[in-house]
Amino acid sequence: MSPNHLDAGKSAETLCAERNQRIWDAVTLKKPDRVPLLMMAGYLLAEYGGISNQTLQDDFEAGQAVLERFALEFEPDNVTGPVMHPAAGLALGDRMSAWPGHGLPEDGQFQFVENEFMKAEDYPAFLHDPSDWIIRTYLPRAFSKLEGFQHLPPLGMWSYGIYCLDALAFYGAPGVREAIAALGEAMTAVAKRGGELIDSAVRLSALGIPPYFGAGSLIEAPFDFMSDTMRGMRGIMLDMLRHPDQLLEAEARVFETQLEYALQFARVTGLKVASLPLHRGSDGFMSLTQFERFYWPQLKQLLVALIDNGITPFVFYEGAWDKRLEYLAELPKGKSVGWFQKSDIFRVKEVVGDTMCVMGGMPNSLLTGGSVSEIRERTHQVCEIVGKGGGFIMGSNVGEMAGSKLENVRAWADATREFGVY
Repeated sequence: MSPNHLDAGKSAETLCAERNQRIWDAVTLKKPDRVPLLMMAGYLLAEYGGISNQTLQDDFEAGQAVLERFALEFEPDNVTGPVMHPAAGLALGDRMSAWPGHGLPEDGQFQFVENEFMKAEDYPAFLHDPSDWIIRTYLPRAFSKLEGFQHLPPLGMWSYGIYCLDALAFYGAPGVREAIAALGEAMTAVAKRGGELIDSAVRLSALGIPPYFGAGSLIEAPFDFMSDTMRGMRGIMLDMLRHPDQLLEAEARVFETQLEYALQFARVTGLKVASLPLHRGSDGFMSLTQFERFYWPQLKQLLVALIDNGITPFVFYEGAWDKRLEYLAELPKGKSVGWFQKSDIFRVKEVVGDTMCVMGGMPNSLLTGGSVSEIRERTHQVCEIVGKGGGFIMGSNVGEMAGSKLENVRAWADATREFGVY
């Protein structure tokens, strides 16, 4: 176990409470006792444990054992392995991902496979009745085992009550029956995975590591929602020029859908955090004029609505947002977390440090290719400047630490405790 005199002799219960308080003090722009450290270890756990990425992913007990050993050795305030799992997607035959051992070699890493599942000519049908279009058109395109849903009658016919029951003949068609059975398999897989995540959180708490603070609903900026899994990057970029009004109307629709989902998720689970990975809004993807019309107003509206309903947005500002930081300063103060990948973390602190909790600071390139002395120097600098006054969580620049040198991970953890004390 790495030296950590600050926590020596404390019980797991005390450590868990202190670490959780440390994180949430930072989230709410307070000054904790020291800078909290979050390690999103990802596939590094497989390297650390001497197992394949597929085993880490598919064998819960093997992966959990490695996660616990990693947590005890490096003693972060929060730690996670890979945050996504393929079981439900495999049950449905999803066409937008590949996983270790499932479309990739056993030591491959999760890949998102972008497709244009929504065509430009689909806008009228989507805007007329989003739910009907999604079930009868989108799902058969995106999931091979849901192709039978294309044979369903208009879903609005269910409002015809008892007189609609003749339409059950369509639901009895072989393709539809198979699709419904596949949904049942996916539900079972999700329930199983949910139980494993709860078990993992309980077992980590017994070691003094609190549940992952970012656990909650997963949503996106309305523009990204339309782009990532429906129009694709090429399609959405053309839509800004060829179909701007339809795109804006579609964004308004998915804003309502995502907000309702996030509120329902919080009510049902009690997890009042919403994670938003942002993909298309960073510097270089679109002009500031386009950002001001198609991206920021809708994202800001969503973030403010979440906050107004007591939900903390945990936003991954992927890529560089150096030219957009002033917009982020418009958000309510002390109500969100901003995790920054390639932005100048020191300018981030200067511009939005009074607005949101800032997270990041450790380049993955240093963890994989740097020296221990470089790790210590970077950690010291970040703790001193970005950590000043609180409101900062130390983390890597992306949620994946595969390839990191273990001596660098150890130096990072020790240096954060050494230089991050307030």
